[in-house]
Amino acid sequence: MKFRVVAPCVGVSLLAVSLTSFASQAEFEKSSPEVLEEIIVVAHPLSGEGLSQASKVLEGAELQRKLATNIGATLAQEPGIHSAQFGNAVGRPVIHGLGGPRVRIMEDRIDTLDVSVTSADHAVTVEPFIADRVEVLKGSSALLYGSGAIGGVVDVHTGRIPHNLSDKPVSGGIETRYNDNTDGNTTAAKLNGSIGQIAWHLDGTWKDGDDYDIPGFAESARLRASEEEEEGESEEEARGTLPGSAFDSESYAGGVAYIADWGLIGASVSRTEAEYGLPGGHAHEEEEGEEEEGEGTPLLDMEQTRTDVELAVKDPFANFTSLNLRLGINDYEHAEIEPSGEVGSVFTNEAWELRGELTYEKDRWSGAFGLQHTDREFSAVGEEAFVPPVDTTDTGIFWVGEREFDNFDLETGFRIGRVKHEPSVGPDEDFTPFASSIGLVIPFDGGWALGVLADYSSRAPVAEELYSNGPHLVTNAFELGDPDLDSETAANLSATLSYRTEAWNVSTTAYYTRFSDFIYEQATGDIEDGLPVFAFQQEDATFTGIDVEVSARVAQWDNGKLMLRGMFDWVDAEVDVSGNDNLPRIPPLRYGLGVETTFGMITASLDYLNVNKQSDVSDREFVTDSYNDLRAYIGMEIPVADGSLNLFVNGKNLTDDEQRYHTSFIKDFAPAPGRTIEAGLRFEF
Repeated sequence: MKFRVVAPCVGVSLLAVSLTSFASQAEFEKSSPEVLEEIIVVAHPLSGEGLSQASKVLEGAELQRKLATNIGATLAQEPGIHSAQFGNAVGRPVIHGLGGPRVRIMEDRIDTLDVSVTSADHAVTVEPFIADRVEVLKGSSALLYGSGAIGGVVDVHTGRIPHNLSDKPVSGGIETRYNDNTDGNTTAAKLNGSIGQIAWHLDGTWKDGDDYDIPGFAESARLRASEEEEEGESEEEARGTLPGSAFDSESYAGGVAYIADWGLIGASVSRTEAEYGLPGGHAHEEEEGEEEEGEGTPLLDMEQTRTDVELAVKDPFANFTSLNLRLGINDYEHAEIEPSGEVGSVFTNEAWELRGELTYEKDRWSGAFGLQHTDREFSAVGEEAFVPPVDTTDTGIFWVGEREFDNFDLETGFRIGRVKHEPSVGPDEDFTPFASSIGLVIPFDGGWALGVLADYSSRAPVAEELYSNGPHLVTNAFELGDPDLDSETAANLSATLSYRTEAWNVSTTAYYTRFSDFIYEQATGDIEDGLPVFAFQQEDATFTGIDVEVSARVAQWDNGKLMLRGMFDWVDAEVDVSGNDNLPRIPPLRYGLGVETTFGMITASLDYLNVNKQSDVSDREFVTDSYNDLRAYIGMEIPVADGSLNLFVNGKNLTDDEQRYHTSFIKDFAPAPGRTIEAGLRFEF
């Protein structure tokens, strides 16, 4: 369901928010003389003077500037969010140091239902370029979305099932951009319209890029030094270009909805096809003489068909404001193809998810009851299939509620669920995850507000953590699961202090999470089939961190303004073991500064980000050096008839630094792209 957070563009405070009739739509309402911009956040159904949980919404011009080839890269500059990059096509978000199955990625409030949690090299199938907006809930959202959201939620809203009748016969836009680093092109188009009570939607995205340029060697200096120490002088290494980072993808979708006074009923169908390289260290050397035949990098050939259905009813019963039912059905398959052209393994995932929410308002209480069920039939077949076929069901019921008091708002709720894994080999496993939370939102005079949240949640192990047992050449690892893993539990305490005035916007979040039986993958030091062994194991752990985001309008004139902004984030993660207590792939401290100016039709910005050296590393993990990221943007918006034409140039990594994301499984084999200049145009009508 959705709620409104009304934030004044010219004003002081966060205003109260109220539940509305049904979900998944961005609206903008204005009042005179002050303009109030209304942002509807639907990833969380509570209302109030804000959320006690830290959240972020990307939309409009800000989203357009930050768009990248994958959802992880699109969000990677946000405080508290990093990317588990795997080349150019793959990047799964990491929130507060937690990634993989702990961050749930959704398309219109339904899971992406792909296999991106199975391995770091599997792409998230959601397409950023067709997003109306991207919402992020930082911190545990297991209460709302199940144990897979113990670290956070990313919800991409596409508008593929329309939620309102268009006031034009046809509206939409088309965008095209060119990337000099990969000689790559991206084209995205979207159309909306209505006939009578029928609203319709069409969209399509086409992207490609060659192997991207890097400022130095593909392998890190520390990895090359260790290889020379062990094996002597090595052959010539890849340099200047990252082999296996090319990609080619396309997606298209159509949706239709019948919209009436009582609500709506609609459906959409989308299709995604992609082929992308898998960079990293994975030459096949099983038999003498085979290495030359297997030289190069493998490819992943993926296709997916997804169907979504939605029913939304206004005021279905007394005291209930809305009923929303959403069903997603997904048919996913990809083949991992060796450099020789042979198919190494085939992954399939036939899955569906049903979600229902019933919102209510009574006395000073408002909230939602919900039901969620996910059914997943996963299969991996082939020589490199390191996980057996597994059928998984995940069912949960939840309630969230909010009560308004004179000086604060109270938020609370609970969820209980059942997760069952049925592998083709071995015993079934059952888990009963539980989550509860209580939060306060306290507004103060002068634009200040404090949100405090305490929550408890548990996460059932995913099939990959339980049953993995085999070589995975793409990640250069022999992966071992543990069928005896227990559910991990987390007790979290967080506080968000915000300050909003006409000139200032400040948000600071501090959090402390204590995990019991935290599940993580650790290099053991053993070698199996010529690959280092990575085993899933459990220990207690603590995560402590802080995010800061600041923006200030320092000058304003008739047709423009000057804005300054800054950000800072830091997370410390420790596991309760003797000796080295560092967890692997924990992001380093970052800070950034930026300036943005608007003058008439021109918008320009310059942003600098410093990423510190990460020396708090786990056993057999290399230190990652610090780097800078300098970005610049300039765009011109030209009114054209009933629409607008936007011309823009976007520069990334302008200092051409070697950037290795410590959150990436292949950071020592594959740095991020070097200097990149992107130019494009966008026509909206």
